Amino acid sequence: MTASNAAGGSTDQQGAPRRAIVIGAGISGLASAALLAREGYSVTVLEKQPSVGGRAGVWKKDGFTFDTGPSWYLMPEVFDHFYKLMGTSAAEQLDLTRLDPGYRVFFEGEETTVDIRSDLDANLELFESIEPGAGVKMAGYLDSAAETYELAKKYFLYSTFEDLKPLAVGPVVSRTPRLVRLLTETLASFAGRAVRDPKLQQILGYPAVFLGSSPYAAPSMYHLMSHLDMNDGVLYPQGGFGQVIASIANIAREAGVEIHTGATVTRIVLELDPSLRAPEPEKSVYDYETTEFDTNVIDRDELRRVLAGEVDAHGNGAAAASSGPGTPTASADAAAPAAAPRASDRSRVGGVHYLDEEGRAHELEADLVVATADLRHVETTMLLPELQTYPESYWQKKTAGPSAVLVYLGVAGELPELAHHSLFFTKDWKGDFGKIFGASKFGRFGPKGPTSVPEPASIYVCRPSATDSGVAPEGHENIFILVPIPADPGIGHGGEDGQGDARVEKIADAAIAQVAEWAGVSDLAERIVVRRTMGPADFVDDLNSWKGTALGPAHTLGQSAFFRAGNVSKKVDGLIYAGGSTIPGIGLPMCLISAELVIKRLRGDTSTGALAEPAGETADIAPLPYPIDTSTEASTDTAVVAEPGD
Repeated sequence: MTASNAAGGSTDQQGAPRRAIVIGAGISGLASAALLAREGYSVTVLEKQPSVGGRAGVWKKDGFTFDTGPSWYLMPEVFDHFYKLMGTSAAEQLDLTRLDPGYRVFFEGEETTVDIRSDLDANLELFESIEPGAGVKMAGYLDSAAETYELAKKYFLYSTFEDLKPLAVGPVVSRTPRLVRLLTETLASFAGRAVRDPKLQQILGYPAVFLGSSPYAAPSMYHLMSHLDMNDGVLYPQGGFGQVIASIANIAREAGVEIHTGATVTRIVLELDPSLRAPEPEKSVYDYETTEFDTNVIDRDELRRVLAGEVDAHGNGAAAASSGPGTPTASADAAAPAAAPRASDRSRVGGVHYLDEEGRAHELEADLVVATADLRHVETTMLLPELQTYPESYWQKKTAGPSAVLVYLGVAGELPELAHHSLFFTKDWKGDFGKIFGASKFGRFGPKGPTSVPEPASIYVCRPSATDSGVAPEGHENIFILVPIPADPGIGHGGEDGQGDARVEKIADAAIAQVAEWAGVSDLAERIVVRRTMGPADFVDDLNSWKGTALGPAHTLGQSAFFRAGNVSKKVDGLIYAGGSTIPGIGLPMCLISAELVIKRLRGDTSTGALAEPAGETADIAPLPYPIDTSTEASTDTAVVAEPGD
């Protein structure tokens, strides 16, 4: 039975809207909710954090506004497509600025930096100036990247892979030998055949980090990422990614979605066969407030009578509770009427149990549940073992993307040495990735070795105040540092003002010193006025992240396209998945596409292209003002992004 058949359309037999619950209010959850509401569902979103956004959260302090996660606006057509599905557009909802340079690269031991421009010809000239002959080779490399990207968009990214026959078309079949090579050759190897200079190879290999992988493990199919930054260019939404999230949350609410924050889902429950459903009690059976679901909780007076032997645990009289030798007993058939046969042997979703921010337990019924939280957490904690499509044994064989130490800094004075995006590459490039993922002695597919934190690390620095005056007070800069590290929650938590766990703060101190030395800002540490860090344990606590990964399952060959976890439960009808843990993968654009794949799965749409945008249909959705006013944030039914927003 397909999810579409199981859902039975967006209305029930009485014509009322079917009820959908979305677990998680990150970008995939909010987008899924908005699209479901557009399909006619009555939608409720449950988010455990006090604000929406998930990884794309916002933290504010002393006039600084920090994006806590994603900071690269790539694949703009994917964002615009989602907005158009909802009757508006990216141009109407966001104020987008093209960055030039797109990013700056610092190299260990070298004073010269490299700026990747917004103009393709300028980038080709740059490569040629570093390595004679590389300009022509790069033109071919980027042509291949553009072609691969268009092929991926048309046949892979928007496919649920429910049916692989639509992939057996001329453009895919004719390119099969090339696709096989792109899937089996690593990105590092592929880039190394285009350019020989180590610095240029690093620039071409770095996009693997966006995919939670290593250029020595990611398939060269992902060289398509170079098309995005060198051909398309890099954009920035004024107000940061909190503005993007707030706009999507606002669109969802305008479509009728209810968003509840501070709501922690504890269990996905099944629909009960009507013939087995117990009658509703006339009054509560509890004489005290319950804060956890427990099928064994009974009324205290009833418990006293059970212990005294007056009744059995089911409320029957003492004579029925026990029978001595020779006492006739009723057969099972005589004791209860036979259950009506079920239409299907498969289980069907019935709703969720969740705790509100005060710890009170609630039950919410639904015809459809879309889980957008970390997939391992959903499968192994919210479902009984026999209902898990992806049990713990599945995850033990998979590779998590790297974790990170994130450092948010408010800095007095200007930092012109840094671009909006800056990358700091070490000389021991391959060694860095070996430490993060655990280098194998037996090659790419061998067992992984021990992991460690690179020293120094190849790090990423974002300076949004270079483009957006609203993210820092006048005369100050907003700095975000990402240090890739192993996915290991044991490294610890972050904190404010250096009060995080010792290992996290040590990594942060080293990164600050590295930026100061390489960029020539010797007094950087002394100019810091706001400081906060996050570590792998924070990703576990805040996002239920598998192994504390900052991104999700790595995009290795065995975890890409139809090899990645699918977006539907194979054990429970009406349970669908979205987000970075499932297809198509990691990143905000991929998460937006995953929301669209929820709709395709419900419709039974096995085509490989994006959903058709409604012709001539527009919605009167006013863009949110910037900066966002967070002073009136509520704990329930809110679409405001505010602190802590992790």
